[in-house]
Amino acid sequence: LGRRFAERKRCADPECSMLMCRGKAMQDFKGPDCRFVNFKKGEAVYVYYKLIGESTELWAGSVGSDFGYFPKDLLEINHNYSNEELELPTDVSLICY
Repeated sequence: LGRRFAERKRCADPECSMLMCRGKAMQDFKGPDCRFVNFKKGEAVYVYYKLIGESTELWAGSVGSDFGYFPKDLLEINHNYSNEELELPTDVSLICY
């Protein structure tokens, strides 16, 4: 897959700019590199897309102004913004500088 975690993703709209859902972090998370978003237990996490295929355990979203990947199992969903799920190809994964 090169620099991508997965070849496909599910989004609420073709640009993956609409929120899919919001959840509460069930525990602290510190990602292995800058492609991941860090959060503390209890923080609100907003989901923009869900990886499917190879890395189904990763979703992408934001905490405050930070955006990145995180393990979906660490999130307790408490609000769905959209029931629409479009399957789209992924772009190159976020790059660390």
